[in-house]
Amino acid sequence: MFQALLIEKHDEAPRVGIAKLADTQLPEGDVTVRVLYSTLNYKDALAITGRGPVVRQFPMVPGIDFAGVVEASSNPQYQPGDRVLLNGWGVGENHWGGLAEKARVKGGWLIPLPPALSEFQAMAVGTAGYTAMLCLMALERHGLTPQSGQVLVTGATGGVGSFAISLLARRGYSVIAVTGKQQEGEYLKRLGAESVMDRAELSAPGRPLGKERWAAAIDSVGSHTLANVCAGTAAEGAVAACGLAQGMDLPMTVAPFILRGVSLLGVNSVTQPYERRVEAWRRLSEELDSDLLLAISREISLQDAVSISDDLLNGKVRGRVVVNMSR
Repeated sequence: MFQALLIEKHDEAPRVGIAKLADTQLPEGDVTVRVLYSTLNYKDALAITGRGPVVRQFPMVPGIDFAGVVEASSNPQYQPGDRVLLNGWGVGENHWGGLAEKARVKGGWLIPLPPALSEFQAMAVGTAGYTAMLCLMALERHGLTPQSGQVLVTGATGGVGSFAISLLARRGYSVIAVTGKQQEGEYLKRLGAESVMDRAELSAPGRPLGKERWAAAIDSVGSHTLANVCAGTAAEGAVAACGLAQGMDLPMTVAPFILRGVSLLGVNSVTQPYERRVEAWRRLSEELDSDLLLAISREISLQDAVSISDDLLNGKVRGRVVVNMSR
């Protein structure tokens, strides 16, 4: 038997709680993993609270990522005792995810855990840090260098934003952090931001084209914010978009794209090719400041995940929430 956070449908409404499950109840897959650490992400909080249509079938174990040790495998790529991690691939949505002491998944969804990272560190990075690295890689494939100019990061105190600032700063980029929490200015500057902008400058409807203010941006907010970010991007610049904290809509014109040649780069962290996943995590293991992981993360138990989900959705959580399965 193992413990899991289970979402069930009760009278058409989700019901969430800790359940004791048997190994025979695990879904199909060729690798069974003893989960050591998982995380609580924005998408997980939507699933747990029922405030977003994340879960595709019930019952469901949420948790879009995890790190642990292979317990059993019929996949030739993995053997018992191998350290592995997973991001995305629909776990926590249509396949049982990582907020449990065990997970059974397809081996193709896993990658080996980089030797330089512990399971805790991997989940302190989690899907948020992984997504931030994918955004940086997308901008660099576009040609961005530190000499190109300043890089804007929206949602700066969130998981993706915090990692994006740190990764950019460590590679020599000048970073503008955008936040509605001006009291967190010192925190953002410790991460590496050169300056802090009030999100109110970007969150309301704006002009189709604004002054050229930054060479590139990483946006996890969407809606009017993303529209204004694109409108303020310099000629031939690029914006990596990876989230929708403000909304799914994009109320803007084509002006930045056809008058300045701005590129909008969509970043999907769910189904990246194996080689790109391995490369992103290799870079994370080499480029992240390990002290940063402690500074921006907090550790909770599986039992705490439900109560903290509302705080996360209401913007009361800074940085990363790591779930320790043995706590």
